[in-house]
Amino acid sequence: MKLEGQLQKISAFSHLELLANQIVEGFISGMHKSPFHGFSSEFAEHKVYNPGESTRHIDWKLYARTDRLYTKRFEEETNMRCHIILDNSSSMHYPKLKEGQPFYESKIGFSVLASAVLMDLLKRQRDAAGLSIYSDNYEFYAPEKGSGRHHRMLIDKLESVLETPPRAKQTDTTAFLHQIAQKMHRRSMIVLFTDMFQPGDNSALFNALQHLKHNKHKVVLFHVTDRKTEYNFNFDNAPRKFIDMETGEQVNLFAENVKDEYEKQVDNYFKKVAETCMQYKIKYVPVSVEEKFEKILTTYLVEKQKFG
Repeated sequence: MKLEGQLQKISAFSHLELLANQIVEGFISGMHKSPFHGFSSEFAEHKVYNPGESTRHIDWKLYARTDRLYTKRFEEETNMRCHIILDNSSSMHYPKLKEGQPFYESKIGFSVLASAVLMDLLKRQRDAAGLSIYSDNYEFYAPEKGSGRHHRMLIDKLESVLETPPRAKQTDTTAFLHQIAQKMHRRSMIVLFTDMFQPGDNSALFNALQHLKHNKHKVVLFHVTDRKTEYNFNFDNAPRKFIDMETGEQVNLFAENVKDEYEKQVDNYFKKVAETCMQYKIKYVPVSVEEKFEKILTTYLVEKQKFG
């Protein structure tokens, strides 16, 4: 069965952990066929085998030469700390999904699955994961831990985000990012999934992102959109009513009349966000809900290599 078919079948049961695991397995399988060395495909040294440890990584060839048990210590076993931040504001619940449409084709569904995929990879690499979720309030916080029980708790929380019906709720991303920054005491990689819809001047938002970088944290910003409609404004020219999901404000218009100017403004905005992130040394990655998750995983692995 092809991966696309498997994704649809599994997503029908909304089993987030199984779906994330399958995506990472497919990614790792592809990695072994590529020249990319960011994953645990090469080991840096050996360590003495301690009774009770898994025998999976024992170097039997070395045992034959030395008559002593050693295991391979992989380069990526750094016990890094990663804190994932999820924007759960109303605008993230766009587009409204049709009956039978996979949950990960909305911005929130894509971000939830991407978070679960990263957590699966973190677990495999023995790294610690934490999670913050915010909307019109700071909905959830869990510090970075690496236990299996903690991982299961985070996955359950992500699943609950998918199961909770969206409601009109505005958010002040700036305020919550400052709160999260104050909780981050040990150097970590911070990964943020947001559509960057924030009322008012974006300078305050970037100040909050800069605050996240205190204590030498590395910040990765995944800018999540539905590229077909939010970036390219691909609508037919029938009269439409556009409704702001956070304020309820409505605008009636023909898409064709504003398409060129809309796309120009959006393109300028994306460029400004990218330039500002570069200035603040924040890794900026635009992603769209129709994309696969290789970009998420590869970005994480590349940034992890730079983290040390």
